[in-house]
Amino acid sequence: MELRSLALPEVIEVSPKKFGDERGYFSEIFRQDWFCKNVAEVDFVQENQSLSAKNGTIRGLHFQTDPFAQGKLVRCLAGAIFDVAVDLRAGSPRYGQWTAVELTAEKGNQLWIPAGFGHGFCTLLPDTIVCYKVTAYYSPEHDSGVAWDDKDIAVVWPEVADASSLSAKDQAQPRFADLPAYSHYEG
Repeated sequence: MELRSLALPEVIEVSPKKFGDERGYFSEIFRQDWFCKNVAEVDFVQENQSLSAKNGTIRGLHFQTDPFAQGKLVRCLAGAIFDVAVDLRAGSPRYGQWTAVELTAEKGNQLWIPAGFGHGFCTLLPDTIVCYKVTAYYSPEHDSGVAWDDKDIAVVWPEVADASSLSAKDQAQPRFADLPAYSHYEG
C-alpha cells in the first residue's frame, strides 16, 4: 500500500496495490497491523455504506463529538466522489482548513480522516456507493456537522455539486463560526 499526506498532514490517502491478469485483479484493501503501524493506531468498530443515485449528491459535512468522535477510513465501491476533510480541532494551526481527494472505484484509493475532522463528499457519477470504517459507534446524541457551503471554510466543490440534493439535516447544519470547540488539537 502507498501513502500520501494531503494539505492537512493528518489526512492520508491510502492506495492499495492491485495485482491483475486477464481475469481481473486482486487487491489487499485493509490490514489492521499495517494500518496501525503506518497510519494510525486505531480499532474500527463499525462499517457503513451509502448509495447516492444521482451525481452531484452532497453528504456532509459531518462529525461526531466526544466521547464518540470518529476516525473514518473512506472508500468508493462504485462510481466516484470528491471527498472532503475539514480540521475542526480548536487550537490546531490548520483549524477551519480543508483538503480533498477524488476517490474512485477504479483506483481503489481510500481516505483516512482522523477524529476531530469534519467529513463530507459530493458524488461525481450516478449510482455511487461509498463505504467507510469508523473508530466509534454511531451515537445520535453526538452526531453533529457544519454547513457544507460555509464561507469561512470555503470548500471549492466540483461544479456538479447540487445543493438541492442536501438532506433536511444537512440543510440545517450550523455555520463554522457558531460551532463550539468540540475537539481540541493535541499537537
